[in-house]
Amino acid sequence: MNFDQLPLTAPETPLLERIDSAEREIATLTSAELVALADELREFLLYSVSTTGGHFGAGLGVVELTVALHHVFNTPDDRIVWDVGHQCYPHKVLTGRRHRMSSMRQKSGLSGFPKRSESEFDTFGVGHSSTSISAAMGMALAARQQGINRKVAAVIGDGAITGGMAFEALAHAGHERPNMLLILNDNQMSIGHNTGGLASYFARIWATQTYLTLRETSKKLLEHVKPAWDLAKRTEEHMKGMVAPGTLFEELGWHYIGPLDGHDLPSLVEVLKRVSALSGPQILHIRTIKGKGFTPAEEDPIGYHALGKIEPNKTSKTASPSAP
Repeated sequence: MNFDQLPLTAPETPLLERIDSAEREIATLTSAELVALADELREFLLYSVSTTGGHFGAGLGVVELTVALHHVFNTPDDRIVWDVGHQCYPHKVLTGRRHRMSSMRQKSGLSGFPKRSESEFDTFGVGHSSTSISAAMGMALAARQQGINRKVAAVIGDGAITGGMAFEALAHAGHERPNMLLILNDNQMSIGHNTGGLASYFARIWATQTYLTLRETSKKLLEHVKPAWDLAKRTEEHMKGMVAPGTLFEELGWHYIGPLDGHDLPSLVEVLKRVSALSGPQILHIRTIKGKGFTPAEEDPIGYHALGKIEPNKTSKTASPSAP
C-alpha cells in the first residue's frame, strides 16, 4: 500500500492493537494478516513520525522485514541487533511501545535509537554504525558457550557494512562460525557516497550494463589478436568470480543467500524460517526501498531521511538533520 499524503488523524490499527493485547500474538498471524499488519504499521509510522519528527525513510524501508523477524523469531529470547539504529521505529511499535511513540526524542520519552534500558527487546545500544555484526557474534558465541538454543540476527545497511569494524567482524565470524544471521539491508542509499573497496565491490555487482558494454567492445578489439584475447578471457573468468553476488562473503566463511525482495513479506517469512534452521554464519541479502510506501519519500530519499514536525495534511517536509 502506497500513500501520497500523511494521515490527518491516527489511523485504525486493529492488528497492532491485537499484538499489544497478548504476548507473542504476532507469531499466530496468517500470511494475509502479516501483510495487513505491515500496511497498518507503515500508516501508523507516517502519522507518528510526522507529529513528533525523527528519522523517517529508513524505518519505512524495513517494515516488512521487521514484521517478518518478529513473526519468525521468538523475541526477546531471540536477539535482533539493528544497524544503523534509527531504522528501529517499526521494531519499537511492535514491541509494546506503540502508545509511547508520541514521546519519541523528547525528555523522558522514547529514544530514537535502540536503548537497552528502555526495553528488553533492544539488545544493543546502536547509533551510527557498523557495530551490529560484532555485537551479534558476541551474543551468538555466548549462547553457544552456555548451551542455549537461540537465534541471533544483525540487520546492517549497505552503508554501515562498509565500515572497518563491520568488515573485521565478518572475517572474525567466518573463523569462529557462530550460529547467527546477518541481514544485509541493501537500499543502495546510504547518506553520502560510500567509499573504499567494499563499496566499489557492490557498485560493480549492480553495474551489469556497463560490464556487458565493455565486454563486447573489448571482444571486438582483441579477438583478432589471439594472445591478448586469451589473456582477456582468463581475466574475465577470474573477475566473474570476484563480482558475483556473495562471492566475497563466501570467501570469508559465510553462507550467502539472496538477493531477495525485502518488501515481499511472504517470501521473507519463508526464507527466514529456513535460514534459522541452518548452522554457522548466514548472510541474507535483501533489497529494499528507502521511504517505501510514501511516494514523496521514495522520490526524494535524501530529503526525507529525517523530518521535523510537520502538519499531517501536507506532503511537504521541514528539512531536519539526522538528529540523534
